Amino acid sequence: MFNGKTKSDMPGEVSVGTSTSLIGAGTTMKGDITSNGDLRIDGSLVGNIHCSAKVVIGAGGVVQGDINGQQADIMGKVTGTIKVKELLQLKGGSHMNGNIQAAKLQIEPSANFNGECHMTPAAESGVLAGKSAPEIKREVKHAETAIAAG
Repeated sequence: MFNGKTKSDMPGEVSVGTSTSLIGAGTTMKGDITSNGDLRIDGSLVGNIHCSAKVVIGAGGVVQGDINGQQADIMGKVTGTIKVKELLQLKGGSHMNGNIQAAKLQIEPSANFNGECHMTPAAESGVLAGKSAPEIKREVKHAETAIAAG
């Protein structure tokens, strides 16, 4: 605008999907959304969301469908299943009707959640749990042997 160059004219700058897509308040959409960048919904969506980044449902946002993403912050209303690989936050005043699956979950006291919750282990904790389980079994075996011998 000021120097006549656009972002595409700048050398060495490549867009890698780091922008945020917005469904504004007062907008109603029907259909599935797929996004490589962050996604914020302040309007209404009837459909599923597939996002490889963060999904934010604003206080006025309404989603009727499933949400899949890396992280999610819910402040509005969601009816469907939410699956995130990292942190799911149900903020104060949010309404969630459906099942959730996340590695980490934060629910504020004034949030409303109806459904089942399944916590998925992080990749690192799965490796550590697999290594520590045999050691525990060995300790239990030694304890049983000591009791039987006594």
